[in-house]
Amino acid sequence: MILNILFLIGGLALILFGANWLTDGASAVARRLGVSDLIIGLTIVALGTSAPELAISIISAVDGNAPLAIGNVVGSNIFNILVIIGIVAMLKPIVITRSVMTTEIPLVTVSALVLLTMGCGTILDGAPERLVTRVDGILLLIMFGLFLRYMFATARTPQPTAAEADPAALQAAEKSRGGTLKATAGIVGGLAALVFGGDKFVDGASGLASAMGVSDAVIGLTIVAAGTSLPELATSIVAARKGENGMAIGNVIGSCIFNILLILGTAATITPLPFGGISTIDLLVMTGASVMFWVFGWFFRERTITRVEGALMVLSYVGYTAWLIASL
Repeated sequence: MILNILFLIGGLALILFGANWLTDGASAVARRLGVSDLIIGLTIVALGTSAPELAISIISAVDGNAPLAIGNVVGSNIFNILVIIGIVAMLKPIVITRSVMTTEIPLVTVSALVLLTMGCGTILDGAPERLVTRVDGILLLIMFGLFLRYMFATARTPQPTAAEADPAALQAAEKSRGGTLKATAGIVGGLAALVFGGDKFVDGASGLASAMGVSDAVIGLTIVAAGTSLPELATSIVAARKGENGMAIGNVIGSCIFNILLILGTAATITPLPFGGISTIDLLVMTGASVMFWVFGWFFRERTITRVEGALMVLSYVGYTAWLIASL
C-alpha cells in the first residue's frame, strides 16, 4: 500500500517536470524548422505522450488482457477530450483554427465511430462475439498511415520561418532555450520522464484499485486511462500557459487519433481483442465526447471553447465516472 502511494507521488512529479521540458524543447524545434506548433503537437508530442497507452495496450493484448487494452484506449480518449480540453478551456478559452475544425477534429470523431461500429458487430452483422479482429487492426493501421501522409503533406507546406516572421522572437528563443542540441535533449528527456512517470503512476493506482476489488475493465476505463493521459494533461496545460495553444490542442487531437488507429490497430494485429466488459455505452460516451468537442468549438461562440463549455465537459466526465462506479 505504501509503495503504491509512493509510485503515485513520484510518478506525478516526473510527469510535471517532463511536460515542462517537452514543451520547451518541442516549441524550440518548431520555431527552428518553421513548422507550426499545431503540427508538432499532432505528431511528435502526441506520439510521445501516447507512449504509455501504446506500451500498456500492447502488453495487455499479449498477456491476454484485452479489456484492459481496449478500456485504456477508450478511457484515455474520453479523458483527453472531456478533462484535458475542459481544464485547459477553464484556464483560458481555446481559440481553434478553421482547418482544425474542418479536418483534425472530424478525424477524431470518425475514428471513434469506426471503433463504435466494431463494438456493435453482434448487432450489425450477428457476429458471435464483440471483437476487434486482425483485419480490423490492419484497417486501423491503414487509416493511421493515411493520417500520417496528411500530416507530412501539411508540414511540407511552405511556411515563414521564425526568423522571417519575427527575428527578435527567434533570438529570444535561442537565448532562453539554447541550441538545437539542448532542444532535442529537452524533448527526449521530457518524453522519458513522462513515460516513466506515467508508468509508475499507473502501477500505483492499479495496485490500489486491485486491492479494492475493482475489475480490469473499469480500471482500464478510469485509473489506467487517466494515469496514461496525465502526460497529455500536463503537456497541454503547460503549453497553454506558455501561449502554445496549437501544441496544447494538437497534442490532445493527435493522441486521440493515435490511440485508436495506431495503438488499437497494432494491438489487434498482434492478437484479436475481445471487448469484454467495455460496453456499447462506453463507446457511445467516447463518440459523444468527440461530437461535443466539435460542437462546442464550432457553435455558440465561433471556433472558441469557452470556460463555461470547458466546465460542462469536465462535469460530463465526472458524471460518466460516477455512473461507472455505481455500476460496479
